[in-house]
Amino acid sequence: MTAKTGLTTQEARAALKAVQLRCTTSRIAVLQFVSRHSAPQSHADVADALVPEGYDKSTLYRCLVEMADARLLSRLELGDHAWRFAFHTGAEHHATDHPHFVCVDCGKVECLPDVKVQVQSKKGKPPIPGEVTEVTLKGHCTACTA
Repeated sequence: MTAKTGLTTQEARAALKAVQLRCTTSRIAVLQFVSRHSAPQSHADVADALVPEGYDKSTLYRCLVEMADARLLSRLELGDHAWRFAFHTGAEHHATDHPHFVCVDCGKVECLPDVKVQVQSKKGKPPIPGEVTEVTLKGHCTACTA
């Protein structure tokens, strides 16, 4: 997992207030943790980091779901029946803005913000009979193929 600079406490509080969520210590801790990672984080990832600091595992899950429902986090299901959550700067950034890569060997997930996936029909009519909500590419990461 690639780390990045996360939100400060003040920035996390402002983000929560912007979506009308109370600024609890659990929500702030979860939002700061998720914002420090460029790859989407599972509930297990969040719990592994924050339960030892005294946070309740079920409270952390509720925080993730509430922030996803408020569109502060993107909630992704990448084919392994585990929700992952990602924080993105920018008010209109959603999971559909970019595809994700999942390694079928180690399970590593990476955002692909610079990749554009385009589906075209050979016959000129719409190739997909509905709205695409997520694009997930699966394969073998460079670490697993080495």
